[in-house]
Amino acid sequence: MSNAAVTDRRSLIPLVLVASLAGLMLAATIVLWAHYGTAVFFEMIRTGFVACFG
Repeated sequence: MSNAAVTDRRSLIPLVLVASLAGLMLAATIVLWAHYGTAVFFEMIRTGFVACFG
């Protein structure tokens, strides 16, 4: 395997990690929404914003 191929593969690792994290966050959002319903879900988001930003 050439050095260029190894370098290209290594440069994709951060992209794959970021995409995986984004997919995990989206999946968690969908699961919470399905479990708690929209009213409770949005109330939790609003409460989080108030707690963080006053």
